[in-house]
Amino acid sequence: MQWQVLTFEQLDTHTLYALLQLRVDVFVVEQNCPYPELDDRDLHPQTRHVLLKKHDKVLAYARVLAPGVAFDHYPGIGRVCVSQTARRLGLGQVLVDKTIAVAQEHWPRMDLHISAQCYLQQFYEQHGFQAASEPYLEDDIPHLKMILPYRSGSKT
Repeated sequence: MQWQVLTFEQLDTHTLYALLQLRVDVFVVEQNCPYPELDDRDLHPQTRHVLLKKHDKVLAYARVLAPGVAFDHYPGIGRVCVSQTARRLGLGQVLVDKTIAVAQEHWPRMDLHISAQCYLQQFYEQHGFQAASEPYLEDDIPHLKMILPYRSGSKT
């Protein structure tokens, strides 16, 4: 198993299929939430797809979005998910750490934004994110805007 950080152009068809399958399994099937999964943000040339594969299966995935792609003038992360079969192994923690590192590498000295499902607020707070809105509905699921503030004393 190895973590990968890829642009859309670098994704081979099998990996693309596997990551889309995981996203649909988690966000559409498990959460019983039909929504437009294919939103063109994957195609943006600066989007980075962070994933962990084992054989042909994607076990963990998130995408890192360039400033302006989803959050006005800020970079963001989204579609953070771990396969049901790989949960409770700490992969979610590692995945978020990796996405933060990728965002800070590409867009240093900028706050990082996320639209987090409310039940994951404490999870993201463990990574330094802070709630920045009241709860709102996104695809009929309660979310809140969270921000990881840029810290001038950090490595980036």
